Amino acid sequence: MTFQELILKRQSVRRYQDKPVERSKLELLIDAVRISPSACNSQPWKLIIVDNPELKGQVAKATFSKTMAFNKFTVEAPVIAVFVIEKPRLVAQIGGSLKNREFPLIDIGIAAGLFCLQATELGLGTCMIGWFNEKKVKKLLNIPPKKRIGLLISVGYEPIDYKQRQKIRKPKEEMSSFNSY
Repeated sequence: MTFQELILKRQSVRRYQDKPVERSKLELLIDAVRISPSACNSQPWKLIIVDNPELKGQVAKATFSKTMAFNKFTVEAPVIAVFVIEKPRLVAQIGGSLKNREFPLIDIGIAAGLFCLQATELGLGTCMIGWFNEKKVKKLLNIPPKKRIGLLISVGYEPIDYKQRQKIRKPKEEMSSFNSY
């Protein structure tokens, strides 16, 4: 498929088949993150792939509560990827400070985007998750207390009957311009 077809096919998937994801596909997802660009090549992330069913279930339960149940679908996903923010190289830290930019957040966003596109190309569905109990996830995965988790991504096979949704986006004229704001 062309790149344009790939980006049109990628969507946030909130239902999954009860089918494990092959280790070879998980390795390709890891490679997509590993080769992602980052400020000063800092690679300010640690990617944790949670595919142990019991542990994954516990991590999934940390993405919702009785009052906020919109991520309850994560219990169906056979895999959850956890992006931990790592300290960038000194030159990226200095540059970020001078320019008031959070380069590690930008870098993780790029890596997560490539992760999701690679998953789509492999026939997998994903959903980026920003709402989760960080303290609980850190404890479950032995993440040091001073580290921050950037985001989680659920991963798995879409159900056979899962429909490709039409992308509803702002018109080009509203979200872009040439040569001036």
